[in-house]
Parts: sequence; C-alpha cells; structure tokens
Amino acid sequence: MTERQTAPESVEESRLTAALLAVAAVGWTAAMLWSARASITSRADAAMEVTSTAYALPGAVSADLVAGAAVALLVLSLIGGRWSLGATARFAVATGSGLLVGVASALPIITINTLGTIYAAVGGTVAAAATIGGALAGLRIPRVIAATAAAAVGVFLIGFVLNLFQEPVLSAFGAGDTASSANAAQWFSYSQAALSGLAAGLISYLLLRRAGTDVRWPMYALAGAGPGLLLVIGELLSRTAGAEVLELAGKVSELERTVQDLLSTARLNNALIVLFAGTLTAIFAVGRTLGSPPDDADPADDATATPEDAPADKAV
Repeated sequence: MTERQTAPESVEESRLTAALLAVAAVGWTAAMLWSARASITSRADAAMEVTSTAYALPGAVSADLVAGAAVALLVLSLIGGRWSLGATARFAVATGSGLLVGVASALPIITINTLGTIYAAVGGTVAAAATIGGALAGLRIPRVIAATAAAAVGVFLIGFVLNLFQEPVLSAFGAGDTASSANAAQWFSYSQAALSGLAAGLISYLLLRRAGTDVRWPMYALAGAGPGLLLVIGELLSRTAGAEVLELAGKVSELERTVQDLLSTARLNNALIVLFAGTLTAIFAVGRTLGSPPDDADPADDATATPEDAPADKAV
C-alpha cells in the first residue's frame, strides 16, 4: 500500500510567513480605517460626512477581506501545529477568526455616531468582508491563500505609491485642459491596474515557488487571480451590503450621483484588469520554468549516424 502524498499547496503555511502576512494586512486595514474615520469626522456638515464615508467604504472593505484571510491563516497555522483539524472544524475556526477581525474593524466606524444608521451599515459591511476573508482561508489550499494575501498587500502598496506621485504621472500622460486631464486620468487608472496585476502575478508566483516544483500550474493561476477576485468581491459587497451608503451619497446632488457611478464602474474595471493581468503573469512565470519533455529519439542523431553505429548482427 502506497502512502498518500500531500499536495504542496495544501500544506499549512509557516508560522513566520503567516504572522508577517497578518501584521502587514492588519496594519494596512488599521491605516485605512483610521484614515476613513479622520476624513469623516473632519467634515463640517452631514452631506460631506456621507460623501466621505462613501469614498472610504470600498478601500476599507477590500482591506478587511485580506486582513480576515491573513489572520485566519495565522490562527490555523498555530492550531495546526498541535491538532489536526477536519474540514468542518477548519472552516469554523477560519470563519470565526475573520469575524473577530470584522468586529474589531467595525468599532472605529460605528462609534463615530452610534445613532447614525449609515455608520452601522459601514460597520456591518467591513465586518462581513473580514468574515468572508476568514472563510476563504478555511479552504484546503493555505499556500495559495497566503500567496493571494501577500499579492493583495502588494497591490495596495502599489496603489498607494502611485497615488503619492499622481501629479507627475498625470503630467507625463499629457494632463492639461479638461479633456486631456480626463484622458490622462483614464490612462493613469489603467496603468495602475496593469502594474498591480503584474505585481500580483509575480508575488504570488514567487511565494508558491517556495512550496516546491510540484505545485500544479492551476494553483499559480488561482493565486495570481486572487487579488483581483478579492477586489471584485469587495466591490460587490460595497454595492450590496453598503448600498445604503452609496445611495445616500448619490442623493447629495446630481453631480455626486454621477461621480459615484463613475467611481463604481472604474473600480470594477480595474479589479477585472488586475484579475486577468495577475492570472496571465502567474501562468507565464510558471510556464518559463517548465522544461520540454525528453524525446525518445532525436532525428538529428539518426541522420548523423555512421555505418559503424549499426548493430553488428545486421544483415549485409
């Protein structure tokens, strides 16, 4: 009887890697929530508070998805060193870990105004995002989830750095009058998404490569697509669980409604670009490492064979 081998992607991530991912993801989420709270509370009137909340919601939701997954991976790696969890227990632990992250994330938003339903909606949305992220970590592909989380943090950082240098980049794209500025902003958005997808594919590939050469190539593709998938899930959550926030922001003015619609469309388009670019980058990266199968017989060798190479018992 042969012993069943465990697929490399199904082995628990190391505690050190899981801890570093959790620290990075939770730190990014805390920064997003602190920035959102500061922006909302600094507004002078209710209308500006609503619009600021709508602008901050998608970023907080995406960050909480990654934080919930990263913390759940850490908890599973700590528990896995002592006990072997079944599928149901693993899913329950991962989901519970994500829920705890979600509750902690919701508190800074809900406490802005405990009587405002809009803040309760935002708090519930980020809590749901972290819970979903934790549930995803319960899948029996911890190495893939870890690679996805690390790549997602990389995508966040690229967006942050590019926005710091937004003005010179827009100028390089030809921003000037109203029409050219809109065109430059579109190119900036597409470039950011493409660069983020490239980084997502490379980061996920490098992390999965550490698990060994036996990782199946579809796992690389899944990890490369992971950050884009999380962005898509985050956008869908913002439009559903956080629909009240976006609707209230749209009621502030007709211009604000148009802006919210444009932003929602742009976020979804960018998420899809990150998804496809990350997938293709990871596939191309792993494809370069695949060697061609050995040939049974090389035609060139047959063509250059000499009579002396013929078998000795060959009939003359």
